[in-house]
Amino acid sequence: MAPIDSGSDSFVVLRIEMPPCPSFPETAVHEVRIRRNAPKIATANDSRSLFLKNVPADSTEQHFRAVFNQLVGAGRFEGINFEDESGAAHSFDPAQAIKINTIAKKRKRDDLEMEEQEKERQAIRLPEIWTRRVLRSSSTAVVLLADDKSVQLVLKAITKANKTKKYPTWGDDSLSGVSPLGVPWISSHLRDSLVDKAEARRSVHAFFNAFNRKEKEAAELAKRLRNEPDEDGFVTVTRGGRTAPASKFEAEEAKRRMVDKDTKKKSEMQDFYRFQLRARRKEEQAGLMKRFQQDREKVNAMREKRGRFKPEA
Repeated sequence: MAPIDSGSDSFVVLRIEMPPCPSFPETAVHEVRIRRNAPKIATANDSRSLFLKNVPADSTEQHFRAVFNQLVGAGRFEGINFEDESGAAHSFDPAQAIKINTIAKKRKRDDLEMEEQEKERQAIRLPEIWTRRVLRSSSTAVVLLADDKSVQLVLKAITKANKTKKYPTWGDDSLSGVSPLGVPWISSHLRDSLVDKAEARRSVHAFFNAFNRKEKEAAELAKRLRNEPDEDGFVTVTRGGRTAPASKFEAEEAKRRMVDKDTKKKSEMQDFYRFQLRARRKEEQAGLMKRFQQDREKVNAMREKRGRFKPEA
């Protein structure tokens, strides 16, 4: 989800009627603030998306689909992206522990590598032990609608609902596929916490295989860098020292790059400051005056020599 600018005051209040439950046996009204989505980094779907603030903690896509169906009918709601919902929190990629800079050569090879990485992530992912996600308090979300017209219809329907005080209901009969919370939720969590040992062993083995492979690639890269001087002529020294000295050609090449870099740096720094520019202009002016004085002395000398010339009779 793109970063969202929530500093705007152009919010409308969507009031949702919360039915009674065993923990609170009275009907309540929850206020969700909605406005057009205006992220700092614009996307192609901004015109048909809405930014939601203060969504309920037990929100799911089915809940909001039912709410929007009550507001503008079916077919307008496409999906919702909750805050920090990226899927990365449920899995850990060992590649993130060791950063290795690689250069892509072919698109086909990149696609194959991405497929292999995705298979690897699926293999190391542990089984889910929560049947339903609970959001933190005052969370945000972005709702994607069918088109820009749907956004206008939703905003008009919210204004109408606030005037008539006929608010959409939270958690109606259409949520048959949503896992319940409360005691059944905790019970299923405790039951799923005892995962199958064979499945857990496969995930752990796949994780360590991927981690060891990344460590091996990092070690090979560090070994290669021990014998390759950088653009300044220095050789990377890692724990354990260097295995072999750099070749003469590599050293000369690094020295040449270092000289070129110093020359380029000096040329770039010339006339960088104002006092350097003034000093250069003074030097040029002094040089012009000196050459002018020399030329004038030469002309005077030629005139004197011409005046002393006496042709023979």
